[in-house]
Amino acid sequence: MGRQIDLQKLEHTMFTIKDVLLDVEEKQAHNKKICNWVRQLKDVFLDAEDLLDEFDCEALRRKVMETSHGTSKKVRRFFSCSNPNAFHFRVESEKKVIVDLLMQSGGDRSGSRNVSVVPIVGIGGLGKTVLAKLVYNDQRVVSHFQLRMWVYVVNFDAIRMTKEILSSSYCIEVSDNLSLDQLQRKLRDALKDKRFLLVLDDVWNDDRIKWIEFRDLLTEGAKSVSKILVTTRNISIASIMGTVPMHINLRGLSNEDCMSLFVKCAFEEGQEEQHPNLFEIGKDIVKKCGGIPLAVRTLASQLY
Repeated sequence: MGRQIDLQKLEHTMFTIKDVLLDVEEKQAHNKKICNWVRQLKDVFLDAEDLLDEFDCEALRRKVMETSHGTSKKVRRFFSCSNPNAFHFRVESEKKVIVDLLMQSGGDRSGSRNVSVVPIVGIGGLGKTVLAKLVYNDQRVVSHFQLRMWVYVVNFDAIRMTKEILSSSYCIEVSDNLSLDQLQRKLRDALKDKRFLLVLDDVWNDDRIKWIEFRDLLTEGAKSVSKILVTTRNISIASIMGTVPMHINLRGLSNEDCMSLFVKCAFEEGQEEQHPNLFEIGKDIVKKCGGIPLAVRTLASQLY
């Protein structure tokens, strides 16, 4: 009971952090201590999200155990369907593709810009931010780039984003009295001749002119091995911002893969033939899950 209360408190704190993070980041530009604290808070926030996901999985496991007396083998089978080694192979494959793109030398496909922009596109819940975080923390990436910066974009605000990139790069103290032109000059100086990786997470605004101007600002004077990684739900944003020949388009699992996952979660190996009614129900469930693996696993567990 005490652990459950602690988890509820953690989840509530996460929502609070998410709501106020942008406001706090406005203050970091002119306070170095706050700047350092916010950068650490971002990392903790992402780690806490992963932790809550793990606890959700554990809670689901306990629920299955409590309602499935005498079916320990079946429960263990359910656990195996959440094994990252068995079901996260596609994420690792996508991560490798992105890391390889980031390691490539040279600018964009046209040769007109020094910095390549790699978009990750997909609907909510497919793990765009998680994938970007795996790439961001990959050892090859950490070793390769002189600067790594992460910005939660949400709504396009050139002044806020410029301040945040400056703060994320060097914890540069920025006066509130500076104009956008002055901020952008500071940004050009900060990024000039540097090999950097910038993650623009959760981009929603599709104003083509604004993004092209901002992208060109980031790429001006940078080394040709620098990269920008963008996560977005909007394919048009990927087209506007992307400079590489391809973008990473995250898709849900196919109906066949979802059904395979459902069977692995709901039945012991080979036992689905002994439960034809549940198997047919599973087909209907899978159709409603939209290819989202977590939805398949969660609903499959309810059949115990």
